[in-house]
Amino acid sequence: MKALIIGGGITGPVAALALHRAGIDAEIFEAYEQAADGVGGWLMIAPNGINALGIVSAADAVRTIGRPNRRMVMTDGRGKRFGAFDELDPANPSQTVLRPELYRLLAERAAEAGIKLHHGKRLVDVTETENGVTARFSDGSTADGDILLGADGVHSTVRTLIDPDAPGPRYTGLLGFGGSVPGNDFGLAEDEFYFAQGKRGFLGYALTEDGDTGWFTNVPSAEPITGEEARGIGAAEWLRRMRELYGDDYPAREILGRATTDSMVVLGSMHIMPSAPIWHTNRIVLVGDAAHVPSNSTGQGASMAIESAVELARCLRDLPVPQAFETYEKLRRPRVEKVAAYGEKVNQDKVNGRAAKALMGLIAPIAMKLFLKPEKMFGWLHRYRIDWDAKVTG
Repeated sequence: MKALIIGGGITGPVAALALHRAGIDAEIFEAYEQAADGVGGWLMIAPNGINALGIVSAADAVRTIGRPNRRMVMTDGRGKRFGAFDELDPANPSQTVLRPELYRLLAERAAEAGIKLHHGKRLVDVTETENGVTARFSDGSTADGDILLGADGVHSTVRTLIDPDAPGPRYTGLLGFGGSVPGNDFGLAEDEFYFAQGKRGFLGYALTEDGDTGWFTNVPSAEPITGEEARGIGAAEWLRRMRELYGDDYPAREILGRATTDSMVVLGSMHIMPSAPIWHTNRIVLVGDAAHVPSNSTGQGASMAIESAVELARCLRDLPVPQAFETYEKLRRPRVEKVAAYGEKVNQDKVNGRAAKALMGLIAPIAMKLFLKPEKMFGWLHRYRIDWDAKVTG
């Protein structure tokens, strides 16, 4: 069997590596002309994502480029800590990595396995027959295979080819920004990640590998703005708006006061992609963000995509097409939709009004002591493991 994989970001190479381990040949076709060197900000790979990367022998390599997060610390807009969550497994903490470094690492692993990755191959159409598929690209070239995997992200071409009426990504009501400021003036511990819920907004911050203070924020906005449009407005204007929005909140006032435009990442609107109604045909299947995108607020976007890529390869190893696709969907859909529902709740908390935030500041310390236990909250999510050696029976 030969698989054509559309998309060379995170999901595509992981799927190719998992298929390679399953004894299935794969080629990757990426729309962009070159690798995304230096493009993109930080992302988190949760313990369950690290577990899945271990199946394709990439977990240790990701740990070498990542920053471990062993504790999440919650603070209010005055800098007061009202709770903390330790990682459930200290030996396998979440890892924060730069997106372009993760792309590079996975592409290198694919190349080492003999997997071809073609750039400048923007998919325009797919012809499906009883025995295979033919992919057609904008440069006039074609590729033939037995199956095609749509790993082409939230704006997936493959998704629309499978189902022209499939819903597109939905705006969460939040804009994303990030950056870093020199030094560690806030007493940040090396392996802790901090979440500050102020009167007007939310700010995350942590110590970087270079000893600086990295930060990110989700700014509520009634209207969606693309990344290109947001960057057109300019980082200086966004800094001005965020400084006004956060006012005297701590540490937002100090961090944003020292932030500079050359150290900022302007991401624009944050989206969630509801689980696609149709995941596959007889020879074409969606995987990762093309099929499902939980909110960034879950910290699970990359991890869910990695899990799905590995699970799909396992199904293709043990079952014929299209039964493999059907079983893959049965295994994955309930989990990814549960994570998406969790993200919806987190997003709603972030866009609540000032009164709701003030109330949360009062009740959160009590709730964390009495009800919000890490195992109950995150055990089902972070301890998840795919049993690669178990045979899939359908």
